[in-house]
Amino acid sequence: MTISLRWGAATDTGRVRSVNEDSALVEDGLFAVADGMGGHVAGEVASRVAIDALRTNAGQGLAEAVRLANRAVFERAVDDPSLRGMGTTMCAATLVEQDGRPQLLIANVGDSRVYVLRDGELVQLTDDHSLVGEMERDGRLTAEEAKVHPQRNIVTRVLGNEPDVEVDQFWLDPFRGDRLLLCSDGLFDMVDDDVMVHVLRSEPDANEAAAELVTLANEAGGRDNITVVLVDVVDDGGKAEAASASLAGTTTKSRPVERVVRDDEPAEPAPAPSNRRPRAGRATRHLTWRSALFVLALLAIVAGAAGGTWWFARTGYFVGIDRHRVTLFQGRPGGVLFLDPTVEHRTGLRLGDLPPARRAAVEDQHEFTTKAAAERFIDRLRQETTTTTTTTPGTTSTTVLPPTSAPTPSSTP
Repeated sequence: MTISLRWGAATDTGRVRSVNEDSALVEDGLFAVADGMGGHVAGEVASRVAIDALRTNAGQGLAEAVRLANRAVFERAVDDPSLRGMGTTMCAATLVEQDGRPQLLIANVGDSRVYVLRDGELVQLTDDHSLVGEMERDGRLTAEEAKVHPQRNIVTRVLGNEPDVEVDQFWLDPFRGDRLLLCSDGLFDMVDDDVMVHVLRSEPDANEAAAELVTLANEAGGRDNITVVLVDVVDDGGKAEAASASLAGTTTKSRPVERVVRDDEPAEPAPAPSNRRPRAGRATRHLTWRSALFVLALLAIVAGAAGGTWWFARTGYFVGIDRHRVTLFQGRPGGVLFLDPTVEHRTGLRLGDLPPARRAAVEDQHEFTTKAAAERFIDRLRQETTTTTTTTPGTTSTTVLPPTSAPTPSSTP
């Protein structure tokens, strides 16, 4: 069984950027898009180095070729200090033999995407290695929320970030009429899916369709570089007819898109977001200062909340009872979260020594805004309770003494 492909491509700097940091590979049976990032011209270098390495190592398998592209970008940055911090995304597709049948093998690192248009339906095959992409897959964001999220362009996996990289790899069973779309985020960030579908369905020529998509992205603002590669399956050796015949009489004539993870290279969990590789000239994509500011903002919020809690918990005073003595506490009655009140000092007064009205105030743990106010309250307690009481058979007398005098026994007749 043979598969025949036809392809086209288009790329543009866009309306905002001064340099096109995207690179593309369009060869017989091997296609790729790389979206560079870095600083100065580093993004352009990173994407070009990655594409060259992919082409050179394609015979070693697609995933291995992408890993070798990662190594090439990493080592180039190590060798040239002016390129430190550069990186690039990459999505790629190639025609391979799988289980005796021609298959399209797809790999990606980063947030450049591969779609397939089949029977008029556009399906995204790759997963975005981005903060928002992971939040959407986890169910924390809807697709609509992800499109407008302020951090939607923070990528979590790129080529050149580390000596090695995890590569997502899938295979797709191709049918005649399929149209594969590889693109950088300069396209799908600016052009809605339904508009892309209209162009892909209405323009049969791959080069013309790619150019039209780039034009639409620019007309929508062109805030980033735009690269589009289209691959059309023009012959599948009769497989589409056989599939249609097998579907005859069923409720659907559509061939479902099945994205299958290769058994020999199972998908691994995506790594945690990295903040080590900046995007040159892309305010929404800096992986160093943008992530650092995000982390600092989170730390500031946490520190502010902790500081506010500590301030609230420690700025008050109250008078209560500790070890049966009237006691001055700093803090809030009962504590706040993990911050318990602390004892400032215990007095010699016992709860039973206090007049009933004052006893109730102490039992209610009367609060004060300053330590001085709390101490004045304690002084009044002392003044009102500096009494002595003696009892003889049948009689009781009480003598009130000056506040500064020590209690002395009263005499009985």
